[in-house]
Amino acid sequence: MDLKYSDVQSILKIIDEAEHLNEIELVLGNFRLHVVRDGAAGSGAPLARAAPAAAQAVAPASRAAASALAPAKPSKPSAAARAIPDGLVAVRAPMLGTFYRASAPGEKPFVEVGSRVKADDTVCLIEVMKLFNSIRAGVDGKVVEILAENAGLVEYNEPIILIEPKR
Repeated sequence: MDLKYSDVQSILKIIDEAEHLNEIELVLGNFRLHVVRDGAAGSGAPLARAAPAAAQAVAPASRAAASALAPAKPSKPSAAARAIPDGLVAVRAPMLGTFYRASAPGEKPFVEVGSRVKADDTVCLIEVMKLFNSIRAGVDGKVVEILAENAGLVEYNEPIILIEPKR
């Protein structure tokens, strides 16, 4: 059984949402994932790590990245269920992670409210375990609202930017 990066993300999200789970070890073939929340068991071990055999499928997690993922809870309950006004297209978070409006601190944001975008334009970044993922607009149009807060946690399928499609 081969695991993909998205599979490991899903596993970590399930573990994150389990309120009474402090430690888990998952072994699938030669893939091993060991997660300890909030330093449980006093081991001082990294919060999440993958066996070397799985290194191609998963980037090794640092203590800071894993600790940011493990206890984090979205600031908005059920943000993914937010109603999208008629005539607008929502750019949704394809993963759980940290939303960034610009490529680096102090840099100009990718888009602002009122910006014209093409479908292939990058509108933001989402960071997961020190990997930065470019998020595309997906539609030609005009940005009418940026819903996510810069450097804030976004959950899977949460609307992060609203675009009025070009007619």
